[in-house]
Amino acid sequence: MAAKSCHSFFKQKIMKKSVFILLVLVAFVACKDNGDTKTALATTTEGVIDPLPSWNDVESKKNIIAYVEDVTNSESINFIPVADRISTFDNDGNLWSEQPAYFQLFFAIDRVKEMAAGHPEWKTQQPFKAVLENDMTELAKQGEHGLIQLVMATHAGVTTDEFDADVKNWIATAKHPTKNVGFDELVYQPMLELLQYLRANDFKTYVVSGGGVDFMRAFVTEIYGIPEEQIIGSRIKTAFDYNNGNPVIKRLPELDFIDDKEGKPLNIQKIIGKKPVFSSGNSDGDLQMMQWTASNKLKSFMLYVHHTDSIREWAYDRNSHIGKLDKGLDEANEKGWTVIDMKNDWKVIYPFELDAN
Repeated sequence: MAAKSCHSFFKQKIMKKSVFILLVLVAFVACKDNGDTKTALATTTEGVIDPLPSWNDVESKKNIIAYVEDVTNSESINFIPVADRISTFDNDGNLWSEQPAYFQLFFAIDRVKEMAAGHPEWKTQQPFKAVLENDMTELAKQGEHGLIQLVMATHAGVTTDEFDADVKNWIATAKHPTKNVGFDELVYQPMLELLQYLRANDFKTYVVSGGGVDFMRAFVTEIYGIPEEQIIGSRIKTAFDYNNGNPVIKRLPELDFIDDKEGKPLNIQKIIGKKPVFSSGNSDGDLQMMQWTASNKLKSFMLYVHHTDSIREWAYDRNSHIGKLDKGLDEANEKGWTVIDMKNDWKVIYPFELDAN
């Protein structure tokens, strides 16, 4: 991989979230499936089962539990029928980490290196030359056009089945450049518990991410316990090919839809067909999804993850070039939405910390 040289490159502010999403770069997830995920419920001293054991006894946790207990109580005026219990979660920075760059970009870089033998022209052609030489400074100079070339070369020109296999092979072995663990180990343990808690109370959980939908579908289901049809994201255009009786769907080098900002409620309405009653995100790119959820006539819950832990994860918000949280944080504070303080609210961040403890 491009490793630490890539880390230094992505500190440059020219890499903005909108660019990555435009390129259909999505990050994605972390530990291994419902069965392997460390979600064992803890029992309190009073003998009550704690549905969120990796959370400290803080306001965010209390707000979540109070909301769920209220809207699932058939005698409450806020009772929500099961059919309307729709919850939507952003992925990058909300269910798994997103620093120093969206994880799908690391996939694209690794794919260029794997494919280089079949493209000798890349040795002298930018932006591929920069990737092959691990020259992230030069790659930065290629700007948005160069990154589009990079992504389309690695994400298109194959069938959906071939792309799915490429992603699965990559996630099985790739390591994060600074954490030195698999990308699929950098999912947030407290959020895994939240997903499970909601489903235990008959909420339907969806991923609604700015990242590539087919990238996520390759392994999100195994890790988050969310079916492929409930994974929503950005997408490139595709085409059906009967292929002499062996039908395939081909991925084309052209953007189809960006599932970010106002694109999120549009995609939610088109694919789900109902407003969520619970939504969670971590950046301004999730604000419109939050606003759409807040407009539900049923009692709704908006949850922001605020990255405040520079030791166990990363601390960033208003001035970050990735996962910027500025307008969203202001609106959350103004309207009384729940904001998770990662440093103080979570006992652990990643599942492997449970083993360490």
